[in-house]
Amino acid sequence: MSNKPIYVEIDIDCSVDEAWTYTQQPQLHEQWDLRFSRITYCDKAHEDEPQRFTYTTNVLPGISVSGWGESKGTHEKNGVKTSSLHFGTKQRISPIQEGKGYWQYVPKQNGMTFLTQYDYDVRYGAIGRAFDVLFRPVMGWATALSFDVLARWLEQGERPRTQYRRFFSYYLLIALFVFVWLYQGLVPKVIGQHPLEMAMLTELSPISSQHAATAIVVVGLLEIVVALLFCVRKLHRVLLIAQVVLFPLLTVSAIVAAPHVATDPFNVVTFNVLLSGLSIAALMLRVELPTASSCKRKRGASHDL
Repeated sequence: MSNKPIYVEIDIDCSVDEAWTYTQQPQLHEQWDLRFSRITYCDKAHEDEPQRFTYTTNVLPGISVSGWGESKGTHEKNGVKTSSLHFGTKQRISPIQEGKGYWQYVPKQNGMTFLTQYDYDVRYGAIGRAFDVLFRPVMGWATALSFDVLARWLEQGERPRTQYRRFFSYYLLIALFVFVWLYQGLVPKVIGQHPLEMAMLTELSPISSQHAATAIVVVGLLEIVVALLFCVRKLHRVLLIAQVVLFPLLTVSAIVAAPHVATDPFNVVTFNVLLSGLSIAALMLRVELPTASSCKRKRGASHDL
């Protein structure tokens, strides 16, 4: 475990006992924690024994990772509760071989602080350690997002399934916009330099047909830049609002330049109206969207983005 441990912390407006219930009962835990799809407690022969359990994580349709865990060492001091964890899996599809960590519940004047720190050993030697450079940040992000989903569940009563449905629907739309802008900029403009694209450009601007080929490449590159800007989360709201306004304008401009495009199959009218409507849907979905940035990722640090 030579890499930096994963640390996540969030303040929740609830009691320590309430947070303990939602994190220690497997039927509740598996609902909010993105890292686990199913958690099953094993029967204990004695009450003082550590709580052993098995878990399953669905990675992709038809692909899952199963492992074991042991929760132990819970205690109270000044109202603080701590639950240590030992976990691992024998499945070689998982980069994680074995790890240890803890959850801590710290009471505050208004609510409590829920935090975790954990680390793990990877398999496959140097290859596994190289892969972990990418995998570890994903695990940290998944932990932080899960903590925010838990906090919203405890504070606002919104169930995790609803939160995750909204979260993944929103980012599916963002991925769609990235694809549309990237494809429209790259294929018909930069690579293909489609005659219709150049004809509409010369019709709607003072650019001559002689310079249309160069101009259409510039327009294509600008559209590729828009696709890349959608990869910056802070710009999403501005870009989505701009799309709601821009797509109707592009539709009118295209019809003015080439009226026949309004009657062609799969035409610009239906395409741009659809994209404008999806932009409105994305703006609605992003309200109260769960986010990993609500958590602290370093001890004593401000909220990370």
